[in-house]
Amino acid sequence: MDQIKNKAEYWTSEVFDIETRNEIRSIIDNDPQELNDRFYKDLAFGTGGMRGVMGAGTNRVNKYTLGKATQGLSNYIKSSYPNEQGKVVIAYDCRHNSDTLARTVAEVLSANGIKVFLFSELRTTPELSFAVRHLNCHAGIVLTASHNPPEYNGYKVYWTDGGQIVPPEDQEIISEINSLSFEDINFNHNDALIELIDKDVDEAFIDASCKNGDFGVEERDKLKVVFTSLHGTSITVIPHVLEKAGYSDVTIIAEQAEPNGNFPTVKSPNPEEPEALSIAITKAEEIGADIVIGTDPDSDRLGIAVRNNNGKIELLNGNQTMLLMTKFLLDQRTESGLNGNEFIASTIVSTPMMQKLAEAYGVEIKTSLTGFKWIAKMIKDFPKQDFIGGGEESFGFMLGDFVRDKDAVTSTLLACEIAANAKSNGSSFYKELLACYTQYGFYKERLVSLVKKGSSGAQEIKQMMVDFKNNPLESIDNSKVIIIDDYNTSTSTNVMSGKVNDIDIPNSNVLIYTTEDGTKVAARPSGTEPKIKFYISVNDVMKDVNNFKSKNIELESKLDRIVAELGV
Repeated sequence: MDQIKNKAEYWTSEVFDIETRNEIRSIIDNDPQELNDRFYKDLAFGTGGMRGVMGAGTNRVNKYTLGKATQGLSNYIKSSYPNEQGKVVIAYDCRHNSDTLARTVAEVLSANGIKVFLFSELRTTPELSFAVRHLNCHAGIVLTASHNPPEYNGYKVYWTDGGQIVPPEDQEIISEINSLSFEDINFNHNDALIELIDKDVDEAFIDASCKNGDFGVEERDKLKVVFTSLHGTSITVIPHVLEKAGYSDVTIIAEQAEPNGNFPTVKSPNPEEPEALSIAITKAEEIGADIVIGTDPDSDRLGIAVRNNNGKIELLNGNQTMLLMTKFLLDQRTESGLNGNEFIASTIVSTPMMQKLAEAYGVEIKTSLTGFKWIAKMIKDFPKQDFIGGGEESFGFMLGDFVRDKDAVTSTLLACEIAANAKSNGSSFYKELLACYTQYGFYKERLVSLVKKGSSGAQEIKQMMVDFKNNPLESIDNSKVIIIDDYNTSTSTNVMSGKVNDIDIPNSNVLIYTTEDGTKVAARPSGTEPKIKFYISVNDVMKDVNNFKSKNIELESKLDRIVAELGV
């Protein structure tokens, strides 16, 4: 506790502004538990960058923690490109303080002689990723906390390829940041180096989105779409993309169209949660819409709800939408001719159906750790191969390589293309999904997230992972475990033979059990939230779509049994 108090006392020194000093002094005097939470650790880069609750302290998002990160990034850019003037583009979302924090970040960069392109108003994360290469920048930064609660904000760094930083740049930048003290931040900005940007980049991004997501589907005007931005940034671009592509019957949820960091109409602005899309789904039922699409605050994730076989609007999960989107892209490529040099991508905790899909089409699938920065890295690492598309279970998808992160903007257009194409052929988005189950097997997944806040929660999560590894499962729902993949040690163990193979993926704190019947259970701590996540996948053969209801009940019961067995 003395160490924490010493760290806090430093924040009452003249290094920090008077408002920060007063805030910390009040906490020191009145709230030891809050003091501990603010200083027991420093914010660090995880799978989605740096993300945390706003406020003063080392474990908070504020002008100093972001300023220090930006100073470190500035130093790294200047040392990496000594003969060039560094250029960085910055975007921000609808969160509280995002605009002022973005301005602070721009000022620190300019103080270090780096040219800054700062979006004049809030913009989507995929547009930021696009803008890095469009403006020939060395890096990009977006201020966002994705779908976290209102008290959060965050900071994601992108490199020259438009993807989030990955090895070796990430660790080198982090080392540079960690070598600094808060006194080293240069706040003496140079306004001449800060240029506001907006419409020119917007138009280029909209053109690129339509070029990549428009497949010439007929009868688009007959598809009834309901769209909600959930108070986030996508309202700045998705309606324009859909209009340009020819989708004229689009109903926008007005009460959620205004950007608002409080997200007043939802418990959480997370399209993974059915509640987040409830207003849009109600409207869709009222007007007889075919599809509902909602995006998270920075518009990198999207939720899709479509009419099921009973005519009711049903929210699909990320695995289902990823599968259907990838299949549609493969179908389009098959028509023009696959050349054998293509690949699709997914993550280690996403549905195994993606592997089945790749096998059926004869294309390579590359599998990465969780986080789209790893999929973007694949594109950079294999420049002679053609990336078709890919996604992850947490409602993210990317098609083509013009954006190097989850892209809910172009994916929204793609979803409408799939739905319109199916409708014009007498089918539906949902029926196309069930057809996939008959072709590749019926795979059903469930995610269980346990929230463990604060330093005690972090320790509890750490211990849960240790226990999960040190007390290995021998069977899951009476099916014998045959493979244990330990990504922390990058080893895959065949339990039956004892043979151990290396896993050619960067090590990460993830453990996956696979059984004889193809059941998978994965455990990993979240890189951006105080959670431990358990990903469960089960499967069965489904020869006829008429068997869907009974098979779905069987697999749902199997998932229930496994959750109970795991005690999570």
